[in-house]
Amino acid sequence: MPRWLPRAMVLALALYAVFQLGSWAFHQLTALLINILIAFFLSLAVEPAVSWMAARGMRRGFATFLVFIGVLIAAAGFVTLLGSMLAGQIIKMVEDFPQYLDSVINWINAHFHTELRRVDIQEGLLRSDWLRNYVQNSATGVLDVSAQVLGGLFTLLTIGLFSFYFAADGPRLRRALCSVLPPARQAEVLRAWEIAVDKTGGYLYSRGLMALISGVAHYILLEILEVPYAPALAVWVGLVSQFIPTIGTYLAGALPMLIAFTVDPWYALWVLIFVVVYQQFENYVLQPKLTSKTVDIHPAVAFGSVIVGTALLGAVGALIAIPAVATLQAFLGAYVKRYDVTDDPRVQGHRDRPRDRDGGPAPFGRVRDLWARRPERHGSAGSAGSAEAGAAGAAGAAGDGREKGSGGPA
Repeated sequence: MPRWLPRAMVLALALYAVFQLGSWAFHQLTALLINILIAFFLSLAVEPAVSWMAARGMRRGFATFLVFIGVLIAAAGFVTLLGSMLAGQIIKMVEDFPQYLDSVINWINAHFHTELRRVDIQEGLLRSDWLRNYVQNSATGVLDVSAQVLGGLFTLLTIGLFSFYFAADGPRLRRALCSVLPPARQAEVLRAWEIAVDKTGGYLYSRGLMALISGVAHYILLEILEVPYAPALAVWVGLVSQFIPTIGTYLAGALPMLIAFTVDPWYALWVLIFVVVYQQFENYVLQPKLTSKTVDIHPAVAFGSVIVGTALLGAVGALIAIPAVATLQAFLGAYVKRYDVTDDPRVQGHRDRPRDRDGGPAPFGRVRDLWARRPERHGSAGSAGSAEAGAAGAAGAAGDGREKGSGGPA
């Protein structure tokens, strides 16, 4: 046995053990790593506001605290408005459920000649096995729901603490990261960090501004139609439509349409028409002006990045996909050499083929010219041959004349 073989076997086993241990640790810490990633992007989003206040003499920790307090107040207000809207709407639907049921029963009896009664339907529903099983499953799932709520609160607390530390100690974190890199790499890392801050902050701020405009527009429509809970619905439409690209507007408009339908079915149609028209206005007028200097991403790329982010990280990936792709695009664009594009019509999508002398496409013209040249080529060859024959005949005649002249009586 060679001397190196036992050492190689021990080294291979050690590497395999380290790989298995690292894989196990990575799977165990996946949730924490995702929370840290979310916290990092949140810190990048609030970095411009924190740096602006710190540049004017405020301590960076206190500036970060003020920014986070403002974000928490806004989030709490939104949740409160949305919760009150949903609770009030559910209570209203429960109170009006007997009337809805009576109208449905009357319509069925009138069209299908039946004799249904609301009392019979209610008794059958209360005595059904489905309702009994549903109540039992709901009672056993209360503990699971409570555990999920506590886990969600702990996750939010973890993300908030990490994002606060990342934003408050941003300069110290960058200094610690650059201290282990050579000077050339330090410049690249700082440049990438600056691009990430600009793109992430610009994305959130531009989306927030468009959410405000969308919310105000939908609020005016809902107030005109006298739809209940118009402020909360406007906030819902503004946020969901902007942070879920391409289809977010239609998803957000489903809830106002449903509530408007309870008031008047025609109101739901008006809400749908307004949502479609506003989506076109936002895509072609509003969004290019607001995002041209912050996050310049093609809509197809944005939608694809959201799908990929959702497949990889779920809802978290959907939220951070666009700023991550914008950062990567801007960072790679700085190192990709670009050239001037030639003035070829095909660049613009025009397929201008050269025309022949008769106005037809060039390939057909070339074929026609080839066929046209064939008899000309034979004719020219024949005429050349006849000319040579004529010249030869003339020469022969001249020779004969000379011979006759020389053989005659001189």
